[in-house]
Amino acid sequence: MPANYRIAIVGAASLRGKELNEALGESPFAEADFVLMDDQEAIGQLESVGDEVTFIQPITSASFAHADFTFFSGSAELTRKHWETAAHAGSAIIDLSGALDGEKDAVVLAPWVQHSTDALNLQTPAAVPANPAALMLAVLLGQIRQASAVRAAFATVLEPASEYGRGAMDELHQQTVSLLSFQSLPKALYDTQIAFNATPAAGPEGKIDLQATEARVRRHYALLAAGKLPALAIQLVQVPVFHGHTVSLGLDLERAMTAEQLRQLLAANEHIEIATSDEDAPSNLAAAGQEQVLVRVRSAEDETTAANRFWLWAAADNLKLSAINAVACALEMRRLRPKGQVQ
Repeated sequence: MPANYRIAIVGAASLRGKELNEALGESPFAEADFVLMDDQEAIGQLESVGDEVTFIQPITSASFAHADFTFFSGSAELTRKHWETAAHAGSAIIDLSGALDGEKDAVVLAPWVQHSTDALNLQTPAAVPANPAALMLAVLLGQIRQASAVRAAFATVLEPASEYGRGAMDELHQQTVSLLSFQSLPKALYDTQIAFNATPAAGPEGKIDLQATEARVRRHYALLAAGKLPALAIQLVQVPVFHGHTVSLGLDLERAMTAEQLRQLLAANEHIEIATSDEDAPSNLAAAGQEQVLVRVRSAEDETTAANRFWLWAAADNLKLSAINAVACALEMRRLRPKGQVQ
């Protein structure tokens, strides 16, 4: 890959931005020229992409000049404010903020799921990396579908605070401290208690809409499935953790198999790591910094006999997964839009 690619990162100081910086530094884009940008509060901060350390700059119309790719990793508001300027400058857009989800001609992508890139073409204005929970589920069910039809599948997605940025993590932390010291709870973002609690809905005055997130996970899974993966019922629950998606997935398979056969089937996918014992069972902590989806397989019946019903417990680093998927999206766009056609 040419070293003279120019890549702009908007929201470089955000949680997703920092993870993206690291993923790009370990990718084929590592030798590109990077321009890091963010809103006023982050200007002047030092950030690194691979071996390159640079200052975060203010965002201007000139910031996107000659940028081959622009990654939006900050708030949705920041993306909405600047993405058209980047697009008009000729840059390919990769939106990690979700602001362009549903935008005309923007494509939800997950190159790990082979057929998910079918809708991508030279005229695609923006790629929206698939929600990490939807990506986890598509990878798991896509692998299972290779060996057996799925009669029914049900998933409960446990949502971490980091999906909503540093502010949500701060509110969870502050609520925890306040509860332990018998003080009133801050509820600016969630408008409900999330510390020491699990809930499928935030309060009516909050800025976080868990129902909208659940709908987005369902929509992204359906787009990745494209009629080729099993139908899936999805429920999302906010849990009091800072990082990491965990998923409980119930399956009713057409073909009977043993738990060990199902483990071997899943382990054949390079993006899945199987827990071999309860000691290394998937968890938020175990998934931190990992690039794979960690999975434990349990038969709903006897572990040693062939069965149709199984429980999968899966965990993944949501920020890591988002960043890796975003880089994969850019590489896929680069394949279709080589140097000289992006600008």
